[in-house]
Amino acid sequence: MNTAPVTVKTRSASLSPGVTTRTRHRHRSDAESLAEQDSALNATEEPPGHHGTGRFRFFPDVPDSCWNDWKWHFRNRITSIDRLSRYIPMTPEERERLELVTGRYPLAITPYYLSLIDPYNADDPVRRQAVPSYEEMTMGRIGMEDPLGEREDSVVPGLVHRYPDRVLLVLTDICPMLCRHCTRKREWRHGAWTRTGTEIEAMLAYLWSNTGVRDVIISGGDPLSLSTASLESIISRIRDIPHIEIIRIGTRYPVVLPQRIDAGLCDMLSRHGPIWLNTHFNHPNEITPESAAACDRLLRAGVPVNNQSVLLRSINDSIETMTKLVHGLLKIKVRPYYLFQCDEVQGTEHLRTPVETGIKIIEGMRGHTSGLAVPTFVVDLVQGGGKVPLQPNYVLSMADDELLLKNYEGKVFRYRNPGSTENEENMPTPLSVSGVVESLTAEADLLLKTRGKTDENRVGIRS
Repeated sequence: MNTAPVTVKTRSASLSPGVTTRTRHRHRSDAESLAEQDSALNATEEPPGHHGTGRFRFFPDVPDSCWNDWKWHFRNRITSIDRLSRYIPMTPEERERLELVTGRYPLAITPYYLSLIDPYNADDPVRRQAVPSYEEMTMGRIGMEDPLGEREDSVVPGLVHRYPDRVLLVLTDICPMLCRHCTRKREWRHGAWTRTGTEIEAMLAYLWSNTGVRDVIISGGDPLSLSTASLESIISRIRDIPHIEIIRIGTRYPVVLPQRIDAGLCDMLSRHGPIWLNTHFNHPNEITPESAAACDRLLRAGVPVNNQSVLLRSINDSIETMTKLVHGLLKIKVRPYYLFQCDEVQGTEHLRTPVETGIKIIEGMRGHTSGLAVPTFVVDLVQGGGKVPLQPNYVLSMADDELLLKNYEGKVFRYRNPGSTENEENMPTPLSVSGVVESLTAEADLLLKTRGKTDENRVGIRS
């Protein structure tokens, strides 16, 4: 069986002739230049129906035929600080610092995603995900290049086998946008690449020979950077393997370049199901009519869409923001699946939050919104340790016959545990009764009087 070569043609990120840009006047003062940029950015008001994006502020002369073409966006990605400064005002010092950052960690932003940024807000949550920060250098020694130990778990190049029944296929390092919190940030310095035909053959041979694998996750980079035909040549051959039950695709295209989710891609995916797609919304501002339409097209093609957010400092690290995000996702029929603690990746420390922040967010959501809206908060352990779910402490005490549980309001309840008793004669006396605990102190005193030494083996109650 021969596979079609997997190729992605990358082009210059220069703007097309139809895009109006502002030139820098070197002979003018910095204040005058910044004022001129601000004036130009505000020059064009958006027409009705385009609220929430800056398409007509940043790209007033781009026709719909280009704006709706994902390849146009990919070709015209903003990949230099010089070009970025034409849209987002910067001082000379800021430009100089960010030039240093991009020497180590490159820059790429699609015109669509740029249009979601407020250029006057340095703390804009979309901007913080896309625009480099000098802290990527000043805090760059903290963390690890490959915190999840993917290299150690790679059985053939590009194929990570960590869990018994599933594998990860990394097909390319090419992305439409370089997210500043990327867990594979280490790959940015190696140039653009896709797996060769020989490497893909080795991946497929491994899958054929390992019958315990039932779940294949296709990732990158972003695998949707491949052409639809190239992607189908791989997916179809995976689908031919009898013991492979499901295929998952990890992609951020619905968020950063939703135009990629076109009819051709959806038709192809519908032919090779069951395919699940995991995407990556981090903030409510990323939910737009375009991204909602992209997710709807996938769903209509029979591809369920889950969301995997990353907990990011000053972006989504509050109960209010995360609740607004998950409610918005459910409205566009996307299931909130995971909330990840940001990995210990070099160049991302400024975006990481304390683990307890994530636990408090889940605690603040549980009981106050639908359980369908509450994602699982997980830490992906270093050195290939895998995902560990973290939850608020609802279990205060556990014994053979009962548990003490705290609910979302902070009230404590006794819950009778049926255990493994098979007949009435062996049941404990007195029998535990489920219900609200009015006073932990009074309950503890009552238990000591009625049960005596049996309480010596009880698990301690924590407040």
